[in-house]
Formats: sequence, C-alpha cells, structure tokens
Amino acid sequence: MPGVGIRTAARLLLDIGDGTAFPTAGHLAAYAGLAPVTRRSGSSIRGEHPSRGGNKHLKRALFLSASAALHDPDSRAYYDRKRAAGKKHNAAIICLARRRVDVLHAMLRNSSYYQPWTPAAA
Repeated sequence: MPGVGIRTAARLLLDIGDGTAFPTAGHLAAYAGLAPVTRRSGSSIRGEHPSRGGNKHLKRALFLSASAALHDPDSRAYYDRKRAAGKKHNAAIICLARRRVDVLHAMLRNSSYYQPWTPAAA
C-alpha cells in the first residue's frame, strides 16, 4: 500500500493483528479513532466531531501513512477532492486515512495484496 513502510506496517500488524476482531471496516476505524462521534445530551444533538479516543498509536500510524501517500496519484486525487469540498488539510488527511482503513480491512479480510484501482478492474 502506498505510504506504508516497514515500521508503519509493523505498527499496523501489531495493533490490528489478522483483522478477525473487526467484523467491518467501520469497527476498525472506530478502534483507531478515525470514525466521527456524535455528541448528544438529552434532546440536543451537536453534530459529528473527530474522535478523541481510540488507539493513539494506530491513529498516528494511519495519519502519517496517509500523509506519505499523497505522492500516489489516486490518494492525491481523493485528497484534492476533499480540499475542493472545503475541508482543511488535517480533515482531508483524516478522510484519506479513513478510506485507507477500508482498503486495509479488505486486504486483511481477503488475505490479498494491495492492488491499485483501475477502471478496467471495476
């Protein structure tokens, strides 16, 4: 996967393992602290905010690997779309990290290697 080096891969495998503990990619994202959290109190709902919880080491590894993946054309295009939608840099990187969690979960679930997306494969 672009942006994942030896140390980052070791951190991901250390924290995630084989991925069987996470039935969906959303569960993995919530464990990493990348899923948004809705703040509620009684009848007032204050919207969705970034999570302050989760596994800090895993969240940092995913954030840094998403930053390093900006050299990849597909990741850069996704990041640029988020920036054009009005998100700031850190928010766009977190969106990219969350998207990469989906790919990572699929790779662990299917026991497959990373394959870049191509229109012919879709």
